[in-house]
Amino acid sequence: MPVIAVIGAQWGDEGKGKIVDLLAEKAHLVVRFSGGDNAGHTVVNDYGEFKLHLVPSGIFSRQAVCLLGNGVVINPAVLLDELELLQKNGVDTSKFFISDRAHLIMPYHTLLDGLEEEARAGKAIGTTRKGIGPAFADKVARLGIRVGDLLDSVAFGERLRFILEYKNTVLTKVYGTSPLSFAEIYNTYCQFGERLAPYIRETTVILEEALAQGKKVLLEGAQGTLLDPDFGTYPYTTSSSPMAGEGCLGTGISPLRISQILGVFKGYCTRVGGGPMPTELQDETAVLIRERAHEYGTTTGRPRRCGWFDAVASRFSTRINGFTAAAITRLDVLDILPKLKIGVGYELDGQRIDYFPSNITALARCKPIYEELPGWQAPTSDIRRYDELPAEARKYIKRLEELISCPVHLISVGARREQIIEVEPVL
Repeated sequence: MPVIAVIGAQWGDEGKGKIVDLLAEKAHLVVRFSGGDNAGHTVVNDYGEFKLHLVPSGIFSRQAVCLLGNGVVINPAVLLDELELLQKNGVDTSKFFISDRAHLIMPYHTLLDGLEEEARAGKAIGTTRKGIGPAFADKVARLGIRVGDLLDSVAFGERLRFILEYKNTVLTKVYGTSPLSFAEIYNTYCQFGERLAPYIRETTVILEEALAQGKKVLLEGAQGTLLDPDFGTYPYTTSSSPMAGEGCLGTGISPLRISQILGVFKGYCTRVGGGPMPTELQDETAVLIRERAHEYGTTTGRPRRCGWFDAVASRFSTRINGFTAAAITRLDVLDILPKLKIGVGYELDGQRIDYFPSNITALARCKPIYEELPGWQAPTSDIRRYDELPAEARKYIKRLEELISCPVHLISVGARREQIIEVEPVL
């Protein structure tokens, strides 16, 4: 009864999509459990290159059932476009289902997301303006509308009318914008409901049946641990938990079911949006990494901030998630560098610290303490065995293992599914 959670260990964009795509070939069920279409996975396989925002990366598996769990917020227009794109490219979507408990992103969510960011001016969080934060805020405030509500047009209309009256008051009185049309939203979402109806299920039943039969289940995380609203660089975080614990809450399974937690780390660090990033580089090395790895947001296209591997933050991520194994991605990006640095500690106000501060003003003052290792300056993209890696590359991986206190089981050396080194079996 293996249940494996695949978790982003840094600030997101670690390459989880490729890892899930790889592992999904052996899985019977793949479940996305958090976030929304603010997150993106780029997957390259025999079907082509896909930039997925909602559909789990496991959709390319010929055997796996794919679920969007209750912890995801869903923009129906984005989801339907994604399904249509997959179908046009020959991908079978008949085994894809959506939790009836998942919340919907409504037009007022995306509008308010942009208005709120503009109101923050110089202190903007750097959201994707996809309506994710406002949708999760409404979920907690009990003002949300769920996917299952679309199956009852009368009840949906009554709920929408009540909520929209409040939202229009905010839009007109606080932001001075025009009110949104009830009829337009109602008709559009009723049409969405008709198109999505074949996919909507009580997904906890599907999960329980799979677990009872001893099937392999893969829990697919979105974004990264350091964007968690509790443990990340708050308030420069996302609005739902990307951590392993959310794998249970966002799907409806017991924590006792999870047998492995795989943390996905890049061989360096990247970040999109505002907030501190201690090992960020502002030199030609950052530009080289960004262009070599095409470090631009899957969802927004924004250039990612690049820096050396931060072992302090990564060790913190390992501890609070309980990673049983790690995957290191984008190792090949580092192939051309003559030397590498790892942030092994911070200097805060003249004192060395080895922990990740919760206060962002303190974190912003942290200066990284680096350990330098020689680069290998040899191509790794065609290597498939760990012992065939250059000695300096193996030394780098071993040092990361020591610093994050977690064994490395997978190493990615390219974008394609087959460009992987399996040090130890994962699934």
